[in-house]
Amino acid sequence: MSVLYKYKAIDNNGKVRNDRIEADNLLDLEKRLSGMGLDLINYQEKKPSLINFKSKGISRKELINFTFQMQQLTKSGVSILDGLGDLKDSVPDGRMKEMLMGLSDEIQGGKTFSGALAEFPEIFDSVYITLVQVGEESGRISEVLHDMAETLKWHDELIAHTKKIMIYPAIVTVVIIGVVSYLMIALVPELIPFIKDLGGEIPIHTRALLATSSFLGNYWYLVFGVPIFLFIVTTQLAKRKPKVRMFIDRIKLRLYIFGPLTLKTNLARFANYFAMMYASGITVLDGLKISEMLVNNAVLTQSIRDVRERIADGGQISESFDAVDVYPPLVIRMLKVGENTGNLDEALLNISYFYNREVKESVDKMEAAMTPVLTIILGGIMLWIMSAVLGPIYDSLSKIQ
Repeated sequence: MSVLYKYKAIDNNGKVRNDRIEADNLLDLEKRLSGMGLDLINYQEKKPSLINFKSKGISRKELINFTFQMQQLTKSGVSILDGLGDLKDSVPDGRMKEMLMGLSDEIQGGKTFSGALAEFPEIFDSVYITLVQVGEESGRISEVLHDMAETLKWHDELIAHTKKIMIYPAIVTVVIIGVVSYLMIALVPELIPFIKDLGGEIPIHTRALLATSSFLGNYWYLVFGVPIFLFIVTTQLAKRKPKVRMFIDRIKLRLYIFGPLTLKTNLARFANYFAMMYASGITVLDGLKISEMLVNNAVLTQSIRDVRERIADGGQISESFDAVDVYPPLVIRMLKVGENTGNLDEALLNISYFYNREVKESVDKMEAAMTPVLTIILGGIMLWIMSAVLGPIYDSLSKIQ
């Protein structure tokens, strides 16, 4: 098991460096530092913390660059070990360099490239490792790495495009909550005595404003605390109770607008990775088993598991997908065409392309609609507050006249 060491070392230029690195033992620590051109001065073994603030992984961009560079090197005839050495010399010190050194050490110790990747599960998932293993066994490692690099790039763009819609609404929502909370808790209570002193009958929308302000002023900790508490409790229950997770994920798929978007995003990802695995020579059953971990929804995960069981019992692929009653007719139709023509991977890629385009178009439409919708909401709240405050004043002035 790797241990985290805090070390002090010196490089060839006499520059002292203090940093942290993971190693199996002291000899492994010295070996890793020597590979980085450093001589160990002293070290201290760090005890594991309850909360690890330092990420053990690397970014998606670094993983994409690593996969692309390894594909280029293997395509040019460079061995895996030499390619890792070239990459190690070209990257700055950090987690990426540690990973490259670790991969080189594992391969020098007799492991295959896929076996070395398996030593870093926080970086390389089972799909990546399995595809590399298939590439090694079939002699198509360069082609597999190329497909993987393109898929990782596509997935990164899909995530970035989907997240883009959440930034502006999140900022505007926070602003609306902040402004309304200030008006209700700080400003409106100052106006209550003035409104009551005006006399006369208080309009219903003004009474509603006063009641809302009074409730927020007295129970603000419940208004803001209960949703956070429920979110934390629900999240923890979903992690520990599969039935709760299934219930929540089923609701997510039925939410207006966001439900179909979630389904399309997961279908695009599933179809893209499944097509890549099928084209690389992985069987349908093995591909489906790996794909269970690709979709970020318990309902879809269970549906893939049910499909795999039906196929294992002798059912056709398209009929098995149709029987679980989760996937849209378009998916079933394309799978049936792929089965009949023998081009299942091409049919899956068509599904991925279609839903990827659908997701991007939906995100673009939602992004364009968010600005006026949120502006109307904020304007409506401000209009309510202004009319509730100014209405009684106007009525009193009218009576004076």
